Amino acid sequence: MERCRLVFCGSGGQGIITAAIILAEAAAIHDGLEAVQSQSYGAAARGGVTRSDVIVSDSEINFPKVVQPNILVCLTQESFNRFYSILRPGGLMLTDSDLVAPGMRVEARHCQLPMNRTVQKELGNSVALNLCMLGALIRLHPIVIKESLATVMKQRFSERYLPMNEKALELGWSLAADSAPSFDDWRGSTPQATL
Repeated sequence: MERCRLVFCGSGGQGIITAAIILAEAAAIHDGLEAVQSQSYGAAARGGVTRSDVIVSDSEINFPKVVQPNILVCLTQESFNRFYSILRPGGLMLTDSDLVAPGMRVEARHCQLPMNRTVQKELGNSVALNLCMLGALIRLHPIVIKESLATVMKQRFSERYLPMNEKALELGWSLAADSAPSFDDWRGSTPQATL
């Protein structure tokens, strides 16, 4: 498996760090991969720019910070403006089509999905946007198996909130269905050339 370096960024309160932790736990605990996760906050925990780095690999990881990710997820305009330039050429950028209007040219596969709008319409609020994003991400670039994420979610969320979060994961998975490679294409012996 090719080493995958991800940066999730957005606003405090969007669940960026929770999504990154869930992804790293799914990779390390359930998919038998090496994974590290780190995070940083803006001046204000809620509303400030938030960033979380995740590295997933089948070999030892010696440094937890991501300098040039091959996957960048931006859920606010401010985070896009701050971090778009760090994405490795040929990588994958995932943004919300309603929250981010990319004005700069990015040499990457850019996928814009109406995640926030879809979650609000289907669930009545945007509290599970992070899980919708995670569902879309693993459909676009299958870092882990979806069932591994579901297992971690069952351990992390109470019974009261689990159904909403599971539905959000499925909404993201469905939104990204049209442009997703198969799991075997990415995890097989010949990783995608663009990543």
